Amino acid sequence: MLLIACYVRIGSISTCRLLQARGPVNHGTIHPTDSICCTPPGVRGIVIQRRSVAIAATETPLPRDRTVWPAELIAAAGHKLVRWGVTTGRNPLLPSKTSPALSVLRDTFGYPNFRPGQEDVINAIQAGEDVLAVMPTGSGKSLCYQIPALLRDGLTLVVSPLVALMEDQVAALKLNGVAAETLNSFRDRDTNIAIWKRVVAGEVQILYIAPERLMTARMIAALQKLPVRQITIDEAHCISRWGPSFRPDYEDLTRLSDLFPAAPISAFTATADKTTRADIADSLFNGPSRAFVTGYDRPNIQLSVEPRRDWKRQLLDFLTAHDGKSGIVYCLSRKKTEEAAAFLCAKGYRALPYHAGLDKADRSTHQEIFKNDPGVIMTATIAFGMGIDKPDVRFVFHANLPGNIEAYYQELGRAGRDNEPADAFMLYGLDDIRQRRQFIQEDDGEDDHKRREHKRLDALLAYCETPECRRRALLSYFGEDSNACGNCDVCLTPPVLDDGTALAGWALTTIQETGQRFGASHIIDVLRGTDTEKIRQFGHGRVSSYGAGVEEDKTTWGSILRQMIASGYLHMDVSGYGGLQLTENGIDLQREGSAFRFRRETLRPKSAMPKAHSTAALRELTDGDGNLLAALKQLRLQFAKERGVPAYAIFRDRSLAEMATHRPSSEEAFARVYGVGAAKLRDFAAPFMKVIADFD
Repeated sequence: MLLIACYVRIGSISTCRLLQARGPVNHGTIHPTDSICCTPPGVRGIVIQRRSVAIAATETPLPRDRTVWPAELIAAAGHKLVRWGVTTGRNPLLPSKTSPALSVLRDTFGYPNFRPGQEDVINAIQAGEDVLAVMPTGSGKSLCYQIPALLRDGLTLVVSPLVALMEDQVAALKLNGVAAETLNSFRDRDTNIAIWKRVVAGEVQILYIAPERLMTARMIAALQKLPVRQITIDEAHCISRWGPSFRPDYEDLTRLSDLFPAAPISAFTATADKTTRADIADSLFNGPSRAFVTGYDRPNIQLSVEPRRDWKRQLLDFLTAHDGKSGIVYCLSRKKTEEAAAFLCAKGYRALPYHAGLDKADRSTHQEIFKNDPGVIMTATIAFGMGIDKPDVRFVFHANLPGNIEAYYQELGRAGRDNEPADAFMLYGLDDIRQRRQFIQEDDGEDDHKRREHKRLDALLAYCETPECRRRALLSYFGEDSNACGNCDVCLTPPVLDDGTALAGWALTTIQETGQRFGASHIIDVLRGTDTEKIRQFGHGRVSSYGAGVEEDKTTWGSILRQMIASGYLHMDVSGYGGLQLTENGIDLQREGSAFRFRRETLRPKSAMPKAHSTAALRELTDGDGNLLAALKQLRLQFAKERGVPAYAIFRDRSLAEMATHRPSSEEAFARVYGVGAAKLRDFAAPFMKVIADFD
């Protein structure tokens, strides 16, 4: 009889089975025993851990009063067949190289492995280095500072800009058995005092705090008496005056390195160009630091842009493929936000508005409903966004052009944070460009800041009008090279470019001959030879180009002018009410007669809209599994309401889908489910397995 130890990974957990084989060792002749029911002669020990097995031989048999024996050696031959001391992969008699950080990841959070970039950042923080990490949304930034906090004694401070985000993070950490707390203005004085006493007593490992509260003289003096071992700045782009989201309350954080010289500082953000990264590092760190840029790509998000015609109809066409899904619709104004919510509700969707003009209590209520209830659509201004950690947002729809390319990246990044398929869809038009330019000019910032904002907007316009892969254009802005993605509207439906050299020439001539002070609508009327009162008033029926473009309709001319602006041939004079002006590049185009190609605008049929995606976990479900999944979601919602946390903090959809598919019936099997650490195994295994058992 040949006894074999087989190392098996299922989901997030690996385990071991003792197998009995008769004859050659292959799939057809290996038969599992009931369990490891004895210690065979010649075996010194068999160790079964959550993700490893160790075996070693001895000259004499061990007593048979136990089935599993401790051993110092751990086999690390994942997915390999192991015989006593022999392996087709790594030698099982070698010690395990599992790092303390990986052990915390698996045992506390229930994740099998680090995502790209996480381990390098964690190691640098563990080594006591100051760190700036630029990591895309959904990449697991929080774990990069949470795991080091659990690996060292003392207190870790996490500076976060939003109370709601801090509350959610603390709730999620507590569910995983982590001693985390937050001090904020939403909690009453007695609660904050009780929390502070726990902090002073050393019972809290991670303390979340807003910058305004942290940087008070009283709080600094109190914290300096405690063993603060690590300081983390979340949403670190807010600290840079060169960034598009500068917050004055973040500026005072530049003193932290002097106030806590023994505590390494780590700063995290999803968006920061080279200039912004340098400014953050210069502001936060007193000496050398490490910068990690793990990439900006969100390959799970399909990118699409479309000229705005009838935005309500375009929104409905888009939502056809997203019925019952949670998403965000961004609007430029408070009025349009309210209008969009009312319109969607009238069409049978559950939609809620969110903007700064709403009562604070209403904003809080709407945000909680969005986080906790499935299928809710939030129509919002940019007031809604930073710190939104809902993992199952399946789409982000922009009814208007965002403020700049960094803002666009931040906003689309609120979709698909669970790394499952999602959609980002944007509408924009000439009015958007005028309004955005005007907003920049009316800002109180310095001239250098305004110039940078105009350049950021220019980059977004170029992205909107690119005839090449959108993902490549977006990533190029952040200094990242990529190939065509195959998951954007340009890749999926490549545009046909027409020769627009003559048309561009007529447009430039018209703008020049009318004095470079009229907007697009008037220029189009002149080009099409339209008889309007305004044309008669200014005598523009006599310009050389009057009627030269009569063969093209208004939509085509609007598209040409929009693409010329995006290409840098024209500029909108916002101080002159949106008048079009020639740039130096436009003058060169007119003089040299260089070729100009444009994308002719076509109406996208409803069938060409992004299709609904099934997540990887959901694709494996049968009809019966789907019924079980619904019951598991109901139980999850019950626990979430009891504990006052978002449903996804209990378990994410992927975890429930694995339960429905694999139907664990023991704690060992339940522990293999993605996202099940020790605390969730203890607290939730029994009730969830009962629901599963009722279906079996």
